[in-house]
Parts: sequence; structure tokens; C-alpha cells
Amino acid sequence: MSGAVGTFYAPVTIGGRSPVRWPYRVGVVPRLAAGRQPRPVDDELAEAVDAGGTAVVCQVLAGLGGVGKTQLAAHLAEQMWLARRIDLLMWVTAGTRAGILTTFARTGADITGVEDPDLGLAAGRLLAWLAGTDRPWLIVLDDVTDPMDLSELWPPDTPYGRTVVTTRRRDAALLSGRSLVDVGVFAAEEAVSYLNRQLGASPHRVEEAGQLAADLGYLPLALAQAATYIRDQDLTCADYRTRLARRRLLEMSPRVRPDGQRRPVTATWTVSVELANADTDGLADRLLQIAAVLDPNGIPAGLFTTRAAFALYRPHRHRSTDTDDVHDAVRTLHRLGLADADDGLLRVHALVQRTIRESTPEQHRQTAAITAADALVELWPAIESSPDKARLGQLLRANTAVLNTVAGPALWRAPDGRSQAHRVLFRAGASLGELGLVITARRHFAQLVTASTAQLGADHPDTLAVRHHLAFWQGKAGDPRGAALAFEQLLRDRLRILGPDDPATLSARSNLARWSGHAGDPGGAAAAFEHLVPDFLRVLGADHPETLAAKHNVARWQGAAGNPNGAAAAFQRLLGDRSRIQGPDHPDTLTTRSNLAYWQGKAGAYRGAVAAFETLLPDLVRVLGADHPETLAARHEIARWRGTAGDPSGAAAGFAQLLADQLRVLGPDHPHTLATRGNFAYWRGEAGDPGSAAAAFHELLADRLRVLGPDHPHTLGTRSNLARWRGQAGDPALAAELFTELMPDLLRILGTDHPETLTARHEIARWRGAMGDPAGATAEFERLLPDQLRVLGPDHPQTLATRSNLAYWHGKAGQFGKAVSAFDQLLPDLERVLGPDYPETLAARHELARWRGATGDPYAAARGFEQLLPDQLRVLGPDHPHTLATRSNLAYWQGRVGEPARSAATFDALLPDFLRVLGPDHPETLAVRHEVARSRGVIGDATAAVARFRQLLPDQLRILGPDHPHTLATRSTLAYWTGRGGDVTGAVAAYEQLLPDMLRVLGPEHPETATARRNLAGLSEAGR
Repeated sequence: MSGAVGTFYAPVTIGGRSPVRWPYRVGVVPRLAAGRQPRPVDDELAEAVDAGGTAVVCQVLAGLGGVGKTQLAAHLAEQMWLARRIDLLMWVTAGTRAGILTTFARTGADITGVEDPDLGLAAGRLLAWLAGTDRPWLIVLDDVTDPMDLSELWPPDTPYGRTVVTTRRRDAALLSGRSLVDVGVFAAEEAVSYLNRQLGASPHRVEEAGQLAADLGYLPLALAQAATYIRDQDLTCADYRTRLARRRLLEMSPRVRPDGQRRPVTATWTVSVELANADTDGLADRLLQIAAVLDPNGIPAGLFTTRAAFALYRPHRHRSTDTDDVHDAVRTLHRLGLADADDGLLRVHALVQRTIRESTPEQHRQTAAITAADALVELWPAIESSPDKARLGQLLRANTAVLNTVAGPALWRAPDGRSQAHRVLFRAGASLGELGLVITARRHFAQLVTASTAQLGADHPDTLAVRHHLAFWQGKAGDPRGAALAFEQLLRDRLRILGPDDPATLSARSNLARWSGHAGDPGGAAAAFEHLVPDFLRVLGADHPETLAAKHNVARWQGAAGNPNGAAAAFQRLLGDRSRIQGPDHPDTLTTRSNLAYWQGKAGAYRGAVAAFETLLPDLVRVLGADHPETLAARHEIARWRGTAGDPSGAAAGFAQLLADQLRVLGPDHPHTLATRGNFAYWRGEAGDPGSAAAAFHELLADRLRVLGPDHPHTLGTRSNLARWRGQAGDPALAAELFTELMPDLLRILGTDHPETLTARHEIARWRGAMGDPAGATAEFERLLPDQLRVLGPDHPQTLATRSNLAYWHGKAGQFGKAVSAFDQLLPDLERVLGPDYPETLAARHELARWRGATGDPYAAARGFEQLLPDQLRVLGPDHPHTLATRSNLAYWQGRVGEPARSAATFDALLPDFLRVLGPDHPETLAVRHEVARSRGVIGDATAAVARFRQLLPDQLRILGPDHPHTLATRSTLAYWTGRGGDVTGAVAAYEQLLPDMLRVLGPEHPETATARRNLAGLSEAGR
């Protein structure tokens, strides 16, 4: 029947057809699954359907096949039906247009009583009735395969009706004007709860339920079929996992599937795959083959447009495949529910991946795996130095791990069948190390050695290469001795297998030398590289990068062995070669410029080092970029040498700015970031805030322990710095205690003769002296010196430093003549080895002048400081702390040679410079204020001295704390000048209050304690 379509009011009888009885139900609503559990998306769907007013009345449940879309719609339909909220419930199996038309036509005839042989007109009659009725209705269009099948058949939007669509598709036309409800897999806890519901009657069955849920990707359909299989075969979840690991997925399907399911889980996506291939001329199949061996949690979309991927694609519709084709194919996979494509990632469910792998012929699967590996390497950024690149690196590592798991054997064979390890295995491990995850990198290569030995054999060159990487990262992870031993063993095998002139053998020799140096033998490393250079010249030639690298290492280890001038000269020569061969902008040339500047600084040209790095920085920014690690490293060196050149506050500011950028670029746990935190703390201490420095090193130590472990050299170095700044903050006893606790670990990890072990012994001696035991310090330095002479040699800077400290503590122990004699003997060696302008040479002249004054020759002291000052002004500049210290000492000795007024005037003039350069709270500024106050007393104004000391004391209490030796010294001096000013009673009281604190903090034998006792005794006697 044809004609006008209008509004019909039930019950009606037309053509003898019986009227429907309301409420009316059409179609078979699938039975709810046994043990179905509520899901959050149930509530989301119900809220969307219940919303009134301007709410979208059509809800599209979209998601991967098997996530439970039909069950969600069935649950909603039954809930609304049982609650009598709808008069009409239509369940339409919407896989084809014919099926939709038939159901619509039958329902229209039932409701209107009009039979119409034209299905289209009959369906239109139903849609008109739906638009006009005030009866509430719900139509579920289940499993829409093609949105075009619903053309002109969409139920109308009315206040009384609701439509729910279930589909795997996400076509824009399908979603336009409708509300998307994205249905995903179970959450982990939902999946485990589901298995417990299905199998919980036999508790033993749910062993490893959580792991099984993860294995199945939390897919509801797969979990339902797995639970049925487990019950059928009387297994446990653990048993099922064992079978799943060694059988094809299809074999794990139960004979009779649960809840009326018609297909095994492996067949769930067949139709979608066929549609995708039809839409993309087969390109989707190639994309899925690549995706099937990668990470289901996210594959960088750019991987599918690499050269490696294009090599796999067939010509597309009689032309070459291009990036537009790939983009469209990815969107097709997304549109058909086979993948999620967003945020630059493609996500394919793990079971879809497995189904694709198991349906792909072995040869094609291996080709896809090699293609994926090649694409990963091609996509890998050389430097993961920005957040985007760091995120990409993380994704690539995750994808490499999955590829190695699901297609591991393919990565040990070349396309032509030869045995070899794929480059991606090396790149993944190196990436970990470059990010600072050195322990993880070592673990990666340790596992790779086992795999390579099994796949290729122990003597295969690639197995040797993996061992090379393992040894390298073993050293980087804090075990330089182990690394040296591993390279020694590797060298023997490479000599046997490859011969002495193979580049890989030369590389093993180079690394053996390097790690021997890091293990505490820098002189041996320098000698080994000197022997290696002629072989590089003979085998590779003078201009080969590896030959230049060997020369680089000769220079570096020459400096580390105590010859910074020689290192600087060698880098200067190397720079000429690099500029000629590689060009001025080559990264290696820039690195050589950096090393040249560094060793110039180590040779004493602090300001020259700052200038050289400041000149280098713009070139690094231009060539490598502002965020490149080498650029950041140059900023690190500028800050460092600025501090060394006498601007600790500027250094601290530079490190603070650098730290913010390193946190952004490298992350908080990168070794370079941690190193910058250490340097920031150090220069804050040098700038006059030792307490903050100690606190910062305490915080840093916790992160070093977490990231690197307790035995890493950097962790040990942080412990050393923490001890030092505890001492600088006024607790020398704690410093000595912490260094003593550190020593056994240094001996165990680095060995007796390692420079860091010797340095720790140096610090123990130093802080023993600071505790008030100069004789003990002298004895420790006397025991240390022969070992340094034996290990480092007489001209090493550390050996010379120990001689300087030994001389100093002779003086502090009251052996002034011995101190002068020792500095007299040391000074020519410092001038010969380091040069007359080296800061340590100038410092020795400072100490020589000081101890000459202590022997009772203040004129010699004043003369020595007068001669030293111009050289320091020329070399270090007027604002360097050492220059300021010399001016302070010169003022002091002017007072001792009978010019107290001149001395007081000099201190008065000096104080503003200390305030300007170091700041009011720096310990050295406080020390100058102490001298200003003391000089007032010396020139006869005890009242002014007392007033100045009383102004100074609260600042020292605030900055240094009550137990700092300088605070105690100020209290002692204040008591002294109080007595000299005529207030004997007040002075006695002050000393009596002071002495218990001195005894507690410094001990009874400390010189300051003895002085306070003598002064108290003298005042008490005078009082009687």
C-alpha cells in the first residue's frame, strides 16, 4: 500500500490485521552474559540516555570487537523494559541494510496495520510513526557494519525516543550529531573480578588470574571464552597461561562458547580486516603485520612512513604508495575499530596483534619484524634532548622490548639469512645509558650477551660487540675496575678471533686504557694511549676519526695524571688537526675546543677558561642547538670556572639557571642533572652558605642512592661533599666522622691506591686538624704523602697539595719554623710544575708569608703579602676571594709591625669590598668584621671593639650557629676586650659561660680552648 504517511493511534486494525498490544517488543535481545558485572560505562550510557531537554538522543557505542558493546546495549534495553519506561523496544541486527529494512518494515506493519510490499516505504511509515508518537521508545541498532546501510533509515530525534547504536566503526558521518560512548576493555580490577566470579567456586582455579587477564589484554570476550575453556578442561588460570604461551590462540577456544557467542575470539575481527584491506587495496594488511610485532600500548605513527616501512608496501592502485596512502590506511584501521589512532600513536589490541601474527605466513612475519626493527632504528633520535624526543625514545624502547619478545629470533638473522644481531638491540640499550639509566643499560646488555651467545655463538663478532657494550656500561654504572677487567678479557678474544689490527680490537685496547684510568691509574691510561696512537696511524691513517680520538685520549689522561699544561698543549695541537680534517663546526672539533678550555682552567687560567667557554657557547648553540647535552655541558663549565675564578655567587646563579633547563631537557634523574645539583650546592657553600650546601648534598645523596646505587663513584663523591660541607658549616668532628665512615667503602669499591681514596684520607687529616688536633692532622698527612708519591708521583697536583697541607698543619701545631721550611721547599716545585701564576703557587706564597710572621718576623710577613698582592691582582683580579684574603692578611701584619692605625684603616677600607663581592653573610665577610672590631681594640679603643663584637655576634649566631668555631672565637674575643675595657667581672662571667661550650664543641686540647682558659685564669687572678 502506498500513499500519505500520517500519525496512527493504537490500537488500530487495518486490512484485518490484529492490533499490537502495548508495551510492544521487536527482535531478540541477546541474553545477558552469565555472571555479568556492572561496568562504569553502564552508568555513562544510562546517564546519556536519561538526559532530557537538548540532550543528543542517539548514543553510538563504539569500540573494538569483543569489548562488550552488545552486552551494554542489552543491559540498558532490559533495564528500561523492566522498569516500564518504554512502550516500544526494537532490537535490530544491523549488520546489513536488508536486515535493517526487514525489521523496520515488519515493525511498521505491526504497529500501523499497513502491509506494504515495498520495504523502503514500509520502513518510512515506521519512521513517520516514531516521529509523531508520544509513546516512549528505544531502538537498538546492533553491530552496524557500514554506516551507509542506515542512509535514510536513522530513527528520528524526538523527545520520546532514544536510539543506541553498537559498532566497531568511528566514521565521522556515523558520529555527526550523535553522542559517542567509547567502550574499552575491562579495567584490570574488573577483569580479575570477572574471573573470580566465573571461577571462584574453585579457588585454586584463579591462581595467576591477574596475569591471565593481562595476557588477554583485559578483553571481555577473550576472558569469557578463557573462563569457559578453564572450566571445561578442569584447569587453573596458571595452566591456561602455560598453554596460551605455547599454542595458537585458536586452539584455546572452548568447543561450546559461552553466552551464545557464535565465533571464537580469533574470528572476531575478520570482517573488519577484510573491509580495511578492501578500502586500502591491501595496504592495511601490511600496516597490521608491522603493528602486530610492536607495542599494543602505542606505536609512533611516524614509524609507518619510514623508508624501511615503505620498502614493505606494495604499489598502491598501480602507483607507488605515498604518505597520504599510509595516513588514510591508518585512519581506516581507526575507523573500523581495529586500532586507536590519536596523539601521534597507533594502538592495536594485543589479541588483534596475536591473531594477525598467527594468520601471517612465517616468511612474511619475519619480514615484518625486520621491517619494524629497521623502522625503529630509522626513527630513533640521535639525542633525546627535548621532551618530545624523550617521549619518542621511551616509546621506541617499549616497542623494541615487545618486538624482541614476540619476534626475537628474527632479530638475529639478516634478510639474506646470515647470522647477525640487529642494530635495534644495541640502540635500545645505548638509549637507556644516554638517558642516564646506566644500571638499566648494563642489565640490558648483560641479558643481550646471554641471548647473543645462544643465537650466534660466543665467538661471533656481534657477540663480542655486545660484550663491548656491556663492559662500557659496567664502567658507566660505577664499576670502572670491572669494566677494565671485562675489556681485558674481551681484548684477548678479539686478538684471537679478529687479529691485532682489526678496528674492533683497537677499540677494545682503547677502552681498556680508558677504564684503567677511571679505575685509578691515569698515568697508565696516558701511557697506553701513547702506545696505541702509532697503531691507529698505521692501520687507519692519520686523519681517521679513531686516530684523532686516540690523540684526544692521550691529552685527556695526561691532564688527569697531573699535567694540565701538557694536556692543554696537546689539545691545542689536536684542535688544529680537527679543524683541518673535520672542519670548525664538526661536533668533535667543538668538543676539542671544550677540552682545551677545561685544561687551560685546570692549568690555572681560570678567567681564560671562562672566556674560552663563553666564546664556544654561541657556536654550540648554532651548530647543535640550545638544548643539546654538549651545549648544556658548556654552560656547566662556564659556571664552574666563573666560581673558580673568584665569583662563587655568579657560579651558583649560573648553575641554578642551568638546572632548570636540564630538568626540562634531561629529566631529574639524569647524571648531568644530578651533577649540576651537586655543583649548585657546592658554589652556594663557597658563596657563604655552607649550611644550605650541606642540606642540598644531603637531599642529593638520597637521589644518588636511588638512581645509581650505594657503590657508584658519584654516590661516593656526594657522600664526600656532604662530609666536607658539614665541616664547613661548623662541625669538623662530624666531617671527620663521615669521611672515616666513607673510607671502608672507598677501599672496597675503588681500592687503596685510587685517587679518590687518597683524597678521602686527605680530608680525614684536614678535619682532624680543624677539630683542634693539628698534631694528629700532621701525622695523617705524613702517612698519606709516601702513598701519593708512589701512586701519583712527586709532581702530581694532589701530591703537591698534600705537601702544602702538611706544611700548614706543622704551623698550626706550633712548629712555625718547620712550616716555613716546608713551604720554602715546596714553592720551587709548584713554580716548576704548575707555573708561577698558578693559583696554588700563589696560595703557597700566601702561606709562606703567614708562617714567617708566626715565627716572629712580622716584617717578613708584611713584605711577603705586599709582594704577593700585585701578582694576585694581575692573575686573579681584585675581587677574587684569594686577593681579598691577601689584602686582609696584609692589613693584619701591618698592625703587627707597629702600624695599628694603618691596619685599622685598611680593614675599614677592605670591609666594603667584602660586602660587595661576597655579601654580608659570607663567613669571610664576618671574619673581616671580626678583624675590624679587633683592630679597634688594638689602637686603644676597647669600648669600640666591644661594641663591634656585640654587633657581629648575633649575625654569626644566625648564619653560622652557636657551635661554629668562628662564633666561639668571637665570644672569646668579646670577653677579652670586655676585660681590657675595664669590666673584669663581665669578662670573667663571659669566659665562664663560654668555656663549657668550647670544651663540648672543640675539646679540652684545642688551642682556642687553651687560650680561653689562660685568659680566664689571668682575669681571675687580677680580680683577686
